[in-house]
Amino acid sequence: MELLKLKVKRLPHCQDLPRYATKGSAGLDLTCAIAEPLTLPAGKRTRIPTGIVLEIPPGYEGQVRPRSGLAAKAGITLTNCVGTIDSDYRGEVMVLVVNLGEEPYTFEPGERIAQLVVMPVPRVEVVEVDELTEAEERGANGFGSTGRLSLPADGVGAPGGSTPRC
Repeated sequence: MELLKLKVKRLPHCQDLPRYATKGSAGLDLTCAIAEPLTLPAGKRTRIPTGIVLEIPPGYEGQVRPRSGLAAKAGITLTNCVGTIDSDYRGEVMVLVVNLGEEPYTFEPGERIAQLVVMPVPRVEVVEVDELTEAEERGANGFGSTGRLSLPADGVGAPGGSTPRC
C-alpha cells in the first residue's frame, strides 16, 4: 500500500505529532496541546488545541473522531460527532469535546484526545432534475423505517418481523 504524505506543522505549544498507536490503527492519535490540566465539568463542552497545522492533500479530508476509550470510561466525545478538516484549511487543528459523563473530567497535557483519519473525498457535480429514479425498497421512508431488529441473513423479510435464531 502506497503511503499518503501528510504535512504537519508543529506550533510552539505542540505536545506530540499525530501518530498511530499500533500497526493496525485506522486513526492517528491527536493530543492536547495545553500547558496545564484542564477540567471539563459534566454536561459542558470546550475546544482543545492540538498544536498542529495540517496540509491535507487535495481530494482528501481529515476526519477528527472520538476515542472510544474516553467515551466508554468518562463519557467524553466530540460535539460534532466527526469533525471535518478540509484540504484548504491551514489553521490549528482544534478538537471540540463534550463531557456527557456524570463527573468532571480532567485533560492532561499531551493526553490523546481524538483520532485523525485521512479519507478520499470525491468531487461531485450537482445536477438538478425533475424526477429521481425510484428506490426499490426504502423510498422516502426515513428514520426508523427499517425496524429495530437485524434482517435475516438472506435480507428477505419484513423489518421488525420474526427474528432468526442464531
